[in-house]
Amino acid sequence: MKYSWQRQIILETIQEHKEHLSAQQIYGYARERCPHISLGTVYRNLNTLADNNMIGRVGMISGAECFDWDPNSHEHFYCRKCHKIINLDLPEGELNALIKNVPGLRIEGHCLTVTGVCAECASKE
Repeated sequence: MKYSWQRQIILETIQEHKEHLSAQQIYGYARERCPHISLGTVYRNLNTLADNNMIGRVGMISGAECFDWDPNSHEHFYCRKCHKIINLDLPEGELNALIKNVPGLRIEGHCLTVTGVCAECASKE
């Protein structure tokens, strides 16, 4: 992959914030550093970064695809009240064994999102 200063700014933005950000949020943060960057450039570079396993895709959450600073397969929790996405630290054994034993498929990674209410929102109820 050829070097691009716009791609570098986008990657650094994702890594610095350590949040699961939408393209629109990444665009807003990247514009603080580079006011002339376009939303199209952000989308193209997010796809390139994800395709080259430099960032992860969380999937469609609350109507927008989100991106992850950690490209490795791991699980997420999505709070349906505050829309926060949290990395889950699940024991690898059983889940990986289940995924790897699906007949007829060569599994290369996974993305599991559990939905519910986070502890902070639950305490407000």
